[in-house]
Amino acid sequence: MNDYQRREPSISRLGKFFFVLLGVLAVSGAACTSPEQTTEEAIAAGLAELRAQAEQGDAEAQYNLGFMYEKGQGVPQDDTEAVRWLRLAAEQGDVQAQSNLGGMYSHGRGVEQDILQAHMWSNLAASGQSGEERKRAVDARDALEKLMTPAQLAEAQRLAREWEAAHPRD
Repeated sequence: MNDYQRREPSISRLGKFFFVLLGVLAVSGAACTSPEQTTEEAIAAGLAELRAQAEQGDAEAQYNLGFMYEKGQGVPQDDTEAVRWLRLAAEQGDVQAQSNLGGMYSHGRGVEQDILQAHMWSNLAASGQSGEERKRAVDARDALEKLMTPAQLAEAQRLAREWEAAHPRD
């Protein structure tokens, strides 16, 4: 297992996503209502609705789309697109997106590898979680710290403090 574990969506979050996707299919009329429409076409319509929600600024839709691109689930795997959507959600305070974005920076997937950004996003994710999710985020952040100089660590912590000051949590 890697020093840094990217966040998988929780079962409830994934379940909610697929429930919403099915609901979108039904409400939008994209469900297979005619013999000509395939399941793939219905899924494509649901994906288009998810993308529209993400483009309108819905952080959960942005995270889900980023995760799908990161893993290649329902869309072609594309780290650059994954980072794009994860960053948009992370900037809105989505802790799972922050965690995954930290992993992308840590491994240089879709972005140039940057341990300062990796630590900053991982630190923000850890501060916004609780329970087992917080423990995993703290472990990931601490693993990054072992790779950093004291000056790098101080800079990453400063970046996280500045981000938190500019984006207060509810």
